[in-house]
Amino acid sequence: MRGRLLIGGAVVVIIVAVVFGSAFAFQRRLIYLPSGGPVPSAAEVLPGGRDVALRTADGLTLTSWYFPVAAPRAAVLVAPGNAGNRSLRAPLARALHAAGVATLLLDYRGYGGNPGSPTEAGLALDVRAAREFLAAQARVPLVYFGESLGAAVVAGLAVDFPPAALVLRSPFTDLAAVARRHYPFLPVRLLLLDTFPVADQVARVPAPVTVVYGGADSIVPPEQSRAVAAAAGGRAVEVPGADHNDPVLLDGPAVIAAITAAAG
Repeated sequence: MRGRLLIGGAVVVIIVAVVFGSAFAFQRRLIYLPSGGPVPSAAEVLPGGRDVALRTADGLTLTSWYFPVAAPRAAVLVAPGNAGNRSLRAPLARALHAAGVATLLLDYRGYGGNPGSPTEAGLALDVRAAREFLAAQARVPLVYFGESLGAAVVAGLAVDFPPAALVLRSPFTDLAAVARRHYPFLPVRLLLLDTFPVADQVARVPAPVTVVYGGADSIVPPEQSRAVAAAAGGRAVEVPGADHNDPVLLDGPAVIAAITAAAG
C-alpha cells in the first residue's frame, strides 16, 4: 500500500512539473500571436502612405507604415495588440488620416514579416525606434495609442518619453493579473518572464491619460482597465456591450474620438 502511495505521489509530482514546465517554456507562444506576411504596402492602404524602416537599438530593421497628412495637428504612434499584424489596423489608420492626424502604425519584431522574436524588452526597443522616427518626421505633438498589449508597450515608453497625451484601449493592470484570470491554476507571477506593469507605469506619466474599454470584455476584465485609468488619474470611457476584439474597439467612434481629442 505504501509503495502504491509513493508511486501515486510521484506521478502527481511529475504531472505538476510537466504542466508548470510547459507553461514556463511556451508562455511567449501564448502571449504573442504574430501573423507574418505578406503585408500590403502603405500606399495600397492610403494614397501617400509610406513603408518605413525603423532601426532598433539592438540592430533590427522593422518595417512599419507611416501616413503623413498636410499640416497635422498632432501625430499618433499606434502600438498594436498581441495578435495579427498591421494590416488588421488599416481601418484605424484610415480613420485617423481622415481626422487630420499623422499616424505611424508600428509592427513589432516577429510581426508582419519583421525579424526577431517578441519579448517585453524587445517591444520596448521597437516602440522607442518608432517614437524616434515619428518625432523626427512629424515635428508636432505626439500622442501614444496602444491597444491591449500595446497599451502596456506605450505605457512603458511614456515613462521615459512623455507624450502630449496617452490613449490606452483595453489595458490590463499588469500581465500577471490578466494571466491569472485565464490560468487560475498556475502560479503566474512566479512563471512569467514578461511582466508589463501598466498601472504602476501610468501612475508616473505626467501626460493626460484616457482609457477606452469594452463593458463586456472577456479577455481583459473591465475592472482592470478602470483600475489603470484610476492609477493614472485619467478618464475612463466605457463602450457598453463591447468585447475585446469587437470592431467597435478597433476603429469605432469612442476610440477615434478619444485619440482625436487627445490630439487637440
